[in-house]
Amino acid sequence: MKNHSTTHVENKTRLARIEGQVRAVGRMIDDGEYCIDIITQIQAARSALQSVSKNILEKHLKHCVADALEQNDAATIDQKLEEIMTVIKRMGK
Repeated sequence: MKNHSTTHVENKTRLARIEGQVRAVGRMIDDGEYCIDIITQIQAARSALQSVSKNILEKHLKHCVADALEQNDAATIDQKLEEIMTVIKRMGK
């Protein structure tokens, strides 16, 4: 189900900023910047990506899972719950 809501537009904007952060990390490495500063920037980019991931998971819960619950389709509900559990387990690593 593709829904290009404001949430996805906002996430695309965030991803563009993250892309800029990652390019900046590459420049920092090329310029021989202090290692701790590079690591700090990498951690900031990872945190920003995690935030986007959480936003998309929330959107999935509010739309895709809610739709499955509304339709009262047990198989689809089970599938959505299994997908969510898999993603949550991955996010914890």
